[in-house]
Amino acid sequence: MGITRRSALIAAASSLLTVTAACGAPDNSGGSGGNSDGEVPDKPKKAVALNILDVAGNLQLTQGMIDEFVKKNPDVISRVTYSKSPAPELVGKIKAQQNADRVDIGLVLTGVDGLAAGIDQGLWLDVLPKFQSRLTGMNNYLAPAAAMQKLAGNAGVTVTYYPSGPLLEYLPATVATPPTSADQLLAYAKAHPGKVQYARPSNSGPGRTFLMGLPYILGDKDPKDPVNGWEKTWAYLKELNQYVDYYPSGTTETMKNLANGSAHVIASTTGWDINPRVLGTVPKEAKVTSLQGFHWVTDAHYAVIPKGASTDTQAAVLALLAFMLTPQQQAKAYDDGYFYPGPAVQGVNLSDAPQKSQDAIRDYGRPEYESLIANNPTEVPLDAKALVAAFDRWDREIGSGKVKQG
Repeated sequence: MGITRRSALIAAASSLLTVTAACGAPDNSGGSGGNSDGEVPDKPKKAVALNILDVAGNLQLTQGMIDEFVKKNPDVISRVTYSKSPAPELVGKIKAQQNADRVDIGLVLTGVDGLAAGIDQGLWLDVLPKFQSRLTGMNNYLAPAAAMQKLAGNAGVTVTYYPSGPLLEYLPATVATPPTSADQLLAYAKAHPGKVQYARPSNSGPGRTFLMGLPYILGDKDPKDPVNGWEKTWAYLKELNQYVDYYPSGTTETMKNLANGSAHVIASTTGWDINPRVLGTVPKEAKVTSLQGFHWVTDAHYAVIPKGASTDTQAAVLALLAFMLTPQQQAKAYDDGYFYPGPAVQGVNLSDAPQKSQDAIRDYGRPEYESLIANNPTEVPLDAKALVAAFDRWDREIGSGKVKQG
């Protein structure tokens, strides 16, 4: 992602925690060092060293929550180590630990992509309904966040939520009249080859949202069935592909390309619009537009526990998640607009957020988002099986040979 708050924050946290944990390497109490199949206590027998893997940039929203819990509960979690990985690498990383019978990652923070891939491969423990009584904050979900929770089945726990997109982002000095329909977007791409861009959907929130939003915009037969219901969508993407030079492997490159002029129109979301302008990656004057027939395809980040994690680790993670779902902690999810708005539970207002978040949203948020969110339908993303199928077909038929590794 380059030097952005997301990567810098994770890197800084990793460095800091490496220093604070320098008294020794993490022991097995955070992973395979203990029974993984017995009763899960309300509290671990001894404080665990918790290893957290983030494949969604979620730490930008939740690391403050986690750090506060650890500070207040040293008898539950002794220390935390953070690592990050691209979502497409998640399955291989977890499976390797499970096959070696040494699961050292106790908590994964993921988007719907990693959640779906892990469900497809049977990697995650079922947290629900067994432990729902410990996670009372789930009873307070916003209605769209509750819908996203249903999508997670029994494995994932929704920790943050936003309406997402698909939106298109552009610089007014470059694009005086932005496309406002699918036909206009295609015409712009044809007239400006290489200037319309979105990243590989399996590793990009805006790319994924663009992919899943097109069936609603185009009036496809079944927007929830990418195999048999997306005839118009696949035809449109193939036609658009003629005018796309390459697909970046992640969203950040599209933002940089918008800023440097090598891309004129890119796929975006509320958070990816606000946060890169806060960071200075994208000029403040950038604008967004939606396409005719637009439905919000909502998004969320989830916490999942890999199979093989010890019962003590499971207990610690459940206590942590209960803390993260309180309104006071959820207010931190406003962050700098990265997942705008961010909170998954009801009754959390911007005025409850840290002052830094309030300032960022005041200066870089968009007044039109309130009406866009209120006046357009919301749809949950594809379920796990359908999402994997959509990614696979896109990789084979659209992105093949054109995905540039960052």
